[in-house]
Amino acid sequence: MTGDYPNRSDLRGAPQANFTGQTYGDAKAQREAQQAVPTGAPPTDTPGGLMLQQPMPGAAGFARPSERPDEPITAGADFGAGPSSLEAGIRPRVMNFDDTLLRLQALQRAYPNEGLQKFLARYGNRMV
Repeated sequence: MTGDYPNRSDLRGAPQANFTGQTYGDAKAQREAQQAVPTGAPPTDTPGGLMLQQPMPGAAGFARPSERPDEPITAGADFGAGPSSLEAGIRPRVMNFDDTLLRLQALQRAYPNEGLQKFLARYGNRMV
């Protein structure tokens, strides 16, 4: 069932990987899964490959020279030099708005009520 993969060059003619050290039955399940969707070739360090030689996070010293010397430290922030968060592709945070106070105030204006007025006073103090 492997067949050709016209849109996936990494899956064409890929040999089945054989992983060891699995529990009973996992190897058979893995072989069956690879027949349905074979694994691709291992990544390479060639210029056309996807892997780049970068240190693991935390592996290099904190006082090392900057990896981006021409980029301002405020790049991606909405202040200072460099691109803003929108220009850097950082999605804005969605702030949840509690409109309960506004609805209660509208109810108080439409239907004045001493109990609701007391509740609004307490609710408003809680929000501050």
